[in-house]
Amino acid sequence: MTDYLAEAAVLFEYTQALRRDFHMHPELGFQEIRTAEIVARELNALGLNVQTGVAGTGVVALLEGGKPGPVVLARADMDALPITEETGAPYASQTPGVMHACGHDGHTAILLTVAKLLHAHRAELAGTVKLVFQPAEEGLGGAARMVEAGVLENPRPDVTLALHLWNDQPLGWIGVARGAAMAGAEIFKVKVRGKGGHGAAPHQTHDPILAASQIVNALQTIVSRNIAPLQSAVVSVCTIHGGEAFNIIPQQVELSGTIRTFEPEVREKILERFEIITYGLAETFGCTAEVELTRLTPAVINDAKTAARVEAVARRLFPEASIDASHNVTMGSEDMAFMMEQVPGCFFFVGSANKEKNLDAAHHHPCFDFDEQALPRAAALMAAAIADLLKA
Repeated sequence: MTDYLAEAAVLFEYTQALRRDFHMHPELGFQEIRTAEIVARELNALGLNVQTGVAGTGVVALLEGGKPGPVVLARADMDALPITEETGAPYASQTPGVMHACGHDGHTAILLTVAKLLHAHRAELAGTVKLVFQPAEEGLGGAARMVEAGVLENPRPDVTLALHLWNDQPLGWIGVARGAAMAGAEIFKVKVRGKGGHGAAPHQTHDPILAASQIVNALQTIVSRNIAPLQSAVVSVCTIHGGEAFNIIPQQVELSGTIRTFEPEVREKILERFEIITYGLAETFGCTAEVELTRLTPAVINDAKTAARVEAVARRLFPEASIDASHNVTMGSEDMAFMMEQVPGCFFFVGSANKEKNLDAAHHHPCFDFDEQALPRAAALMAAAIADLLKA
């Protein structure tokens, strides 16, 4: 049996060098030009069939096994975030105001390493590996754009895989949920319009600040009073803007935030209550409201059989590891869901934090960094899981 963990360890310097290079040169969604060029260069060096410019800056490559069999799609995201890095690392971002604060630099380096690992054993593989390097995961719809561009066709995959380095858990931990893994996400924007006036004469106004304040409070009752206690959901108002001066009641207040759910019926209930509360309270205070709801991504729902196989591979590969197969669910969202909606798959997590090395900052934090020993572990698990699924 191929020892993917030992082989990934041999390639550690390769993986680390790629990760650090990507980290020093981060690119925002749909701007991953340099990253995509490096990805294509490495894949072309293996002699793979490589397609560039997919959905703008995406890269797709086919790795053909020595025998016929199923098609497994493995995906990595490439984009960075508009955050100023504060890690002080020697490989810190050299691009002002942009950094890899979520591990996508690691994901890209990992999948390139997986390509090397599987290419070395391609004669033993029965089937095809579709390597997908996706742009713009961070809220810009990169996965949906790739689906529209035909990434799930020619050939159509039988199963999909993706992973996330996870700083919420320590190095050595692996999370493989059977069923819901990450929440679906909506973005909401609300404009509350009233009648402005002098702060000393509020009776002459219809105060949108007062109306908006009541709306913010009331929205928090949706989860606590309309959703069953054993079901999960989040409604968070994250911005509120209104007013320009201390003595002027403004004409308008704007709110925005996010809704997170797993089950379709919970989502529909929240959206229904959201509009009833917002429009109703605005009217109560003599104002009007405009609600804009945008679906960011559906929930990531793992196929139980695929997740079970990935978990079994993880237990064989890491017998000493802490493998969480039941409670690894997060209200964070992931647009890999667009691919997994159409093709069953598994989205799993690899612990990457190391508190002793001060490498445990949260995702999207200016000090985010991870223990690079997670890189070969993740590459080995992805490669071994693909090889196992090809046996099916």
